[in-house]
Amino acid sequence: MSESGKESAPGELALIEALVNTLDVETGADTLDTADGRAAFGLTEPEVADARALREALRTACLAHAGHRPPDGAAVPLDRLLAGAALRVTVDAAGAAALRPATEPAGLTARVAAAIATAAAEGTWARLKACEAEDCRWAYYDRSPAGRRRWCSMAVCGARAKMRTYRAKRA
Repeated sequence: MSESGKESAPGELALIEALVNTLDVETGADTLDTADGRAAFGLTEPEVADARALREALRTACLAHAGHRPPDGAAVPLDRLLAGAALRVTVDAAGAAALRPATEPAGLTARVAAAIATAAAEGTWARLKACEAEDCRWAYYDRSPAGRRRWCSMAVCGARAKMRTYRAKRA
């Protein structure tokens, strides 16, 4: 379960969901500013700036999965950040292949790159989305049958959006 009480994204996508959700867009609170927040991702203080750039590029990708295109130049393209991730293919005794970080302990960028590759192969990567609400942008895993969910929570963000639409029609 995630901090919001919602079921976390499956498999290695949980790492990406957790990283994107280290920033509360509405309040500006960033758990990467805390020792515990950095420890959750195996980060040192000097690595935080790169982790933040990675986080925002991931958020942009999650918004794209939800059908939102950011303005040009809004974030560093994710593929550029992941280009230097050292990965290797492993094959176990049963013949199952997997993409893994090349070094141990694995850096955050390599872990994220491996998670994206695994999720893409499993067909789950595009279901990791970011909430449509501009004051939220929380990452969530879309478990809806059609894969067309728009908000992290219908009870909060969805209800707010619907109320704004309703009020605009009445005005």
